[in-house]
Amino acid sequence: MREILLATGNAKKGRELAQLLGEGWAVRTLRDLPSAPAIIEDGLTFEANAVKKALTLAASSSGLILADDSGLEVDALGGAPGIFSARYAGEPADDARNNALLLDRLATVSDAARGAQFRCVLALAADGQLLRTFEGICRGRLLRAPRGANGFGYDPLFVPDGYAESFAELPAAVKHEVSHRGKAMRQLFEYLKMQNSKCKMQNCN
Repeated sequence: MREILLATGNAKKGRELAQLLGEGWAVRTLRDLPSAPAIIEDGLTFEANAVKKALTLAASSSGLILADDSGLEVDALGGAPGIFSARYAGEPADDARNNALLLDRLATVSDAARGAQFRCVLALAADGQLLRTFEGICRGRLLRAPRGANGFGYDPLFVPDGYAESFAELPAAVKHEVSHRGKAMRQLFEYLKMQNSKCKMQNCN
């Protein structure tokens, strides 16, 4: 079983990442490392924040480190809340307040103009080095009121293209198949598979 440290203290995000990784992984999160260094997410892009988190932990922890930075980009708001998605309504981070603020700012936006996308960047690191980043995007539209009790963040407001249900209404398996995070994770799997094949060919220890 391979070990991996997820660079998040968000229990819901950690659980979703663990589900996406699937069996065969021993998963830890920052909740298992109370002495982990504090990380200030001051990057200007999702990639910059994900890389910073991964490398900060890789400098003091052995094994694979996986960091995620993701958020909602709303067409009518010029891409906001973007990298500020988790704390859109201020500190402390609160999903309900974020959703309420988003709905308020979209109150006069027509249904036809409520396009949006979730973007995720995963950064994989080990032994103090960045191995690679992976990006996934899921297009959809925003509702006028939350629906569903699953998921977290803006999931109750987001309906992915091709579906009538919000992310918070879809079964987890379906959400993982179409989501931004699921798409990025499948790229990561392909990378690990390729690296494993190379290692076998070179008789790595």
